Amino acid sequence: MTTNSLYFGDNLDILREHIKAESVDLIYLDPPFNSARDYNILFASPKGEQSEAQIVAFKDSWHWGMQAEREFDEIVRCDNTHAAEMVQALRRLLGENDMMAYLVMMANRLLELHRVLKPTGSLYLHCDPTASHYLKIVLDSIFGVQNYRNEIIWKRSNPKSHASKNFPTCTDTLLRYSKTEDYCYRQPYEEHDREYVESAYRHSDERGHYQLLPLLNPNDKRPNLTYEFLGVTRVWRWTKERMEQAYRDGLVVQAKPGAVPRYKKYLQDSMGKTVTNCWTNIGQVAGNESLGYPTQKPLALLERIILASSNEGDVILDPFCGCGTAVCAAQKLGRKWVGIDITHLAVALIEKRLKDAFTGIAFDVHGTPKDIGGARDLATRDKYQFQWWACSLVNAQPWQGRKKGADGGIDGLIYFQDELKAHKKIVVSVKGGNNVNVAMVRDLVGVLEREKAEIGLFVTLMPPTSPMRTEAAKAGFYKSPTLSGDFPRLQILTIEGLLEGNEYPVYPDLSRGGLTFKKAGQEETAKEQNPLF
Repeated sequence: MTTNSLYFGDNLDILREHIKAESVDLIYLDPPFNSARDYNILFASPKGEQSEAQIVAFKDSWHWGMQAEREFDEIVRCDNTHAAEMVQALRRLLGENDMMAYLVMMANRLLELHRVLKPTGSLYLHCDPTASHYLKIVLDSIFGVQNYRNEIIWKRSNPKSHASKNFPTCTDTLLRYSKTEDYCYRQPYEEHDREYVESAYRHSDERGHYQLLPLLNPNDKRPNLTYEFLGVTRVWRWTKERMEQAYRDGLVVQAKPGAVPRYKKYLQDSMGKTVTNCWTNIGQVAGNESLGYPTQKPLALLERIILASSNEGDVILDPFCGCGTAVCAAQKLGRKWVGIDITHLAVALIEKRLKDAFTGIAFDVHGTPKDIGGARDLATRDKYQFQWWACSLVNAQPWQGRKKGADGGIDGLIYFQDELKAHKKIVVSVKGGNNVNVAMVRDLVGVLEREKAEIGLFVTLMPPTSPMRTEAAKAGFYKSPTLSGDFPRLQILTIEGLLEGNEYPVYPDLSRGGLTFKKAGQEETAKEQNPLF
């Protein structure tokens, strides 16, 4: 395993082939919720174009079939007999349906996540009420009931006011488990409410505001803590030595002779309000942080998790990387990280997000083509993943996602701006087959006319023929009304040239790509452990 790495592929295969046992300090996973929804990634697009620039990032549903049957058999035969018994019992209860397929998929991956987690490590599983009760049973069987730590409730939004037969849902659940009893944990705190400070810390002296707290021990059967102090005999919270030292330091006061002494706790000595398992002060992603990813989680949520359950230099793993919030938070807080996602689209988005957010960042990307041989292999295995990946080489939005059938000659879109209050369009056509010809170039010229696009990019796996280049030249030039230069209206780019950096699209753009992709704000990697509130 190489830390600070993105992996493309099924996380089950990546975990088994690339992640060593007991090599990860903290795991956060935000898998699809099995809520039978298709999620669309909404890219940054000019007004009026957004509806055309939606693609399905992943289909959030699972069905029982050969893959589920195969993974069920793997679990039944695994070394963890509790997990084997658990999935068989759930199958008897649920049958062969979508929920059971989802739970089998999750159980098989959670077994691998348990394997790669260090003995001092923790796991946070982000889920919703659709399957959280079943997932807790799965986690209990794999991690052990004794290693359950918390069910954290995150209030992600305010309740919606629309009419419904149910109470509106505004929370998600995070199930927190450790691998052993010896796990990393640092209690987080947040700022006290002003109202609380004003009511609780109502006393003051030259050292500042303070409150008076009891010194009595709730356990009245502690003979070693039973003694007389300032004329009062009680069962105290502290030893006599500590009590006398606090009194000499002016921290223990007695209102009058015979009264039970109390302890002065100063506001300046308070760590803050203890964060409980009910998180209500981290709202949804908003403003400049939003990248348009439908299930994007706020950076503050991941920062709280990482600060509470890891140390600087620790390895953070997110096996369902999505748009990369966990790895961005890990980078910001001085942790090492590994992210995995099953789509080239997500990996490309995360790459862009990290490079936008952290100047000069270096990390490895595994599983994406690095040379022409790898590109040919991907094109043969999955033409849609190849199209997504090829679009990322020219910084284009993929067009229509997984929709099969006719695409109208468009595989990607780029929006650019070379005059104020106007946006313009570039269409991208990707060809991953072994045969390309001049007719394909003519077709793209027709697409430019139909779509009223200024420029077309013809991205091909195979080298173009001389007639193709001649036909592209016939399309002429796009002349910018405000910026100098003529730009070929139809540009033929080869995958090999793009990979080697010898070829690249040329067009004017005042927005620097800001009309095509939302740009992540710049972050700074922490130089030292951040405060917890």
